[in-house]
Amino acid sequence: MAIDTSRPIADELTIGQLVASATRDVSTIVRAEIDLAKAEISEGVKHGGKGAGMFAGAAFFGLFGLGFLLTALAWGLVALGLPTWAGFLIVAVLLFVGAAIFALIGKKALAKAKPVPEKAIASTQETIATIKGQF
Repeated sequence: MAIDTSRPIADELTIGQLVASATRDVSTIVRAEIDLAKAEISEGVKHGGKGAGMFAGAAFFGLFGLGFLLTALAWGLVALGLPTWAGFLIVAVLLFVGAAIFALIGKKALAKAKPVPEKAIASTQETIATIKGQF
């Protein structure tokens, strides 16, 4: 919102009008700060969603790993020659490795998530400093 400084405002506006104008300006600033905070938080939520998805992938592979591990134990009891359980065990280990990879990727994605609206906070502090400097 632009303010016309080419004419003396105090001579033409009443105190009530000045207060109304100041209130309107503060309201505009507050709305802009809220919009900035919303945008910043939504970016953090997006990264958090990706991390949560990676943890879901880790859970998926972890459950299958447990299933194969239990199946390998059962087949291991009846194995002949090269134990069949060894094959199942290798598959289970591979699934656990896959789960670990998903968990690490998910952890990195969650570390990138910034739920604190840093830009909005900095902008608000700058606005407060500017207002204090004018009075």
